[in-house]
Amino acid sequence: MKKIVIAPDSFKESFSALEAANAIEKGFKGIFPDAEYIKVPMADGGEGTVQSLVDALDGTVKTVNVMGPLGESVSASYGLSGDRKIAVIEMAEASGLSLVPTEQRNPLITTTYGTGQLIADALNEGVEHIIVGIGGSATNDGGAGMAQALGVKLLDSNGEEIPYGGAALTNLESINVDDLHPKLAEVTIEVACDVDNPLLGEQGASAIYGPQKGATKEMVQQLDKALAHYANVISQQLNKDVKDIAGAGAAGGLGAGLLAFLDVRLESGVTLVLEATHFTQKIVGADLVITGEGRLDHQTIYGKTPIGVARAAKMEGMSVIAIAGGLAPGHETIYDQGIDAAFSLVPGITTLNDALENGLEYLELTAKNLATMIKVTAK
Repeated sequence: MKKIVIAPDSFKESFSALEAANAIEKGFKGIFPDAEYIKVPMADGGEGTVQSLVDALDGTVKTVNVMGPLGESVSASYGLSGDRKIAVIEMAEASGLSLVPTEQRNPLITTTYGTGQLIADALNEGVEHIIVGIGGSATNDGGAGMAQALGVKLLDSNGEEIPYGGAALTNLESINVDDLHPKLAEVTIEVACDVDNPLLGEQGASAIYGPQKGATKEMVQQLDKALAHYANVISQQLNKDVKDIAGAGAAGGLGAGLLAFLDVRLESGVTLVLEATHFTQKIVGADLVITGEGRLDHQTIYGKTPIGVARAAKMEGMSVIAIAGGLAPGHETIYDQGIDAAFSLVPGITTLNDALENGLEYLELTAKNLATMIKVTAK
């Protein structure tokens, strides 16, 4: 083995992608000490994307105070690449469900205003490229709050700004974009979106994701009607039809708002991360690519990190091994998508707490065992 590329996602609730990569490297180095190791911490646009890209791009994290989902002040962070040309934002940092106590969840009033503030701060930093991961939201406002934070005026019949929250969209009569943040015209914005829900209807933002944000059946209907009205006003006044675009319903319709008010592309999260980290260039000449995440199951093939890594590696004809915290029923589908072999890091029957607490040690041991197997079979 002369060159090994290590590109895992984070192992949720246990350790980051960089920590995972370090443990795998340590395990393999015990057997192949002279190999070149390239570590590329990965993510798919969800939780951990900022940290993974900061680690991969030698970047920094900036923390600012913004408006939370219920209008309160929250501390939210986003990433800046080492050359400060790329900003990586997770909308959940400012507008996420985890910021709202269960008993206070109410998508009629929650707002994405804080997400817009994060975008504005990145623009003021002078970045050239912004990646926004949308997922885990507490909101159902169609990205209206985000737009308001960036200078868009959403006005009612009296010419007054409508309040924050999904319910207020019913009162929207006119949109004024004259004061939209001027630096938006100077940047490329890509949106990491791994769901294809439309904005409206039975598969839309309100029906599918509203209940987990506190919406009753009645509220789901109210929110869907409000978003329909919002989409109609956008279509009439901005000449943009967002209601039927795949992914428009992501993050409570934030996908639609980004499409309507910003010049964005909705893309697979892992694809964006692969591009931002220059993964294809880094794997040139590699003998093996190692990836992984907390769990491999039947959903892994739908846009998750290991499959994105495997597909990119297979384009270069490389072997791919995945290591996961667990291999769930149905994980066998990954073998048709570029992964040659998959292994669980758990050494035997154990508790969840043990697996989480000792995961890095188990991961290093599993990596060492794999390296030993590769060395033995190569003889």
